[in-house]
Amino acid sequence: MAVYDATFVNTELSKKTSIFGLHLWVVIGIVVGAVIVLILFLLSLCITASRRRSSGKGKLGRPGKLSGGGEITPVVSKEIQEIVHESAAADHRPILPQAVPEIQIDMGKVEHRVVFSDRGASSGESRATSGADTASFGGSGSLPEVSHLGWGRWYTLRELEAASNGLSDENVIGEGGYGIVYYGVLADNTKIAIKNLLNNRGQAEKEFKVEVEAIGRVRHKNLVRLFGYCVEGAYRMLVYEYVDNGNLDQWLHGDVGEVSPLTWDIRVNIILGTAKGLAYLHEGLEPKVVHRDIKSSNILLDRQWHSKLSDFGLAKLLNSESSYVTTRVMGTFGYVAPEYACTGMLNEKSDIYSFGILIMEIITGRSPVDYSRPQGEVNLVEWLKTMVGNRKSEEVVDPKMPERPASKALKRLILVALKCVDPDAQKRPKMGHVIHMLESEDLLSREERRIARESLSSHREESHQGSELTNKQSSEGTSDISEGDSSRNHHMTTRLR
Repeated sequence: MAVYDATFVNTELSKKTSIFGLHLWVVIGIVVGAVIVLILFLLSLCITASRRRSSGKGKLGRPGKLSGGGEITPVVSKEIQEIVHESAAADHRPILPQAVPEIQIDMGKVEHRVVFSDRGASSGESRATSGADTASFGGSGSLPEVSHLGWGRWYTLRELEAASNGLSDENVIGEGGYGIVYYGVLADNTKIAIKNLLNNRGQAEKEFKVEVEAIGRVRHKNLVRLFGYCVEGAYRMLVYEYVDNGNLDQWLHGDVGEVSPLTWDIRVNIILGTAKGLAYLHEGLEPKVVHRDIKSSNILLDRQWHSKLSDFGLAKLLNSESSYVTTRVMGTFGYVAPEYACTGMLNEKSDIYSFGILIMEIITGRSPVDYSRPQGEVNLVEWLKTMVGNRKSEEVVDPKMPERPASKALKRLILVALKCVDPDAQKRPKMGHVIHMLESEDLLSREERRIARESLSSHREESHQGSELTNKQSSEGTSDISEGDSSRNHHMTTRLR
């Protein structure tokens, strides 16, 4: 019976089927093989997915380990380092990226004082002296209050919106190509100016980084103070101290009536304060900061007419070993130094030229370039040089000024301005020297005597070589334009006498 069954099975399996004339046992073998392959494929997919899930949980749930047994936080941006709170920690203290020496940051108010220290734990700790500030972030503890840049405060978007009525149009106090500035009041009644940078092809990110690098740690009474910043999504905001009396441009060129409230003494103090702030950027920091946009609208004034230099969106950092940096020419028309406009080579001398233009603007009440004026008065520098050359320096004073300045004080200021705008950048004084000239009472007479001697000597040489010099100048053509302007600049200052 068993032999009969085996013969029957062999006979049936040997029969040819309608599938390409294959034997039945071949078809059965193909089907079984296909099923086995499919099962193995599905098993491999399940195993791979399981491994991925387990590895993902391991990365999210377990912080990395150091050789010493300490824990490290996930890698975050080098530009702005985030405070990460360890949920498993009993004290919910944020873990710093690395242990740092104790740093105290005084934001001007006791409740804002924050201390970072590596003494409390091996990974470091951050603590605030007031719990009210931490509560302002909603009490969840998930949002950082203090940045790890070593200064300032990291504001939330919700906090800044609450301070400025939702960034409403009524709170706008200034705007331009860089973005919009809003007035705001924080929960502790601190008045602030919120600069919301417009993200034009990444320009907001660039200006944000520049301003943070340039003045994040700077503290000077004549520089607008940067309290902190906000980085959420596409928003890039800078939070400054609020200066409550507008800017210099508004008081010089705005509708202030027949008589300007800017007396001569106020104007001199504005010039001196701006010079001190600029000298700190050039000579008190390493790397030095070249502002690149010195102009009247960037000089903010408080109620006591103290000046504060603002808007560092175009600033450049210049190391001590570099004499200049080559960059795309940017600035405001009328204030840009000629050598920078022609070559793109930038250093602190470019700021000094702009400062000289600012002095002239403050003295005369005129814009650097004003096409509404008659021919010959459009360019402020050329007009002022012409007036001084014609011994009419007393007539350049702003007609809206309440009282006329003393002749000696006016001459001193014009002399400083002319030296700052010298066409030869190497002959322009440093800001420290400018401050000495502004503060010295008898420096003007000494400078005048020195320049007069140089001019007299030069005049005698010219008289002996008159015809030869004339032929030489005509052959050299326009190549001597800058030298001629510089020489004429010195002649203008001698006529201040």
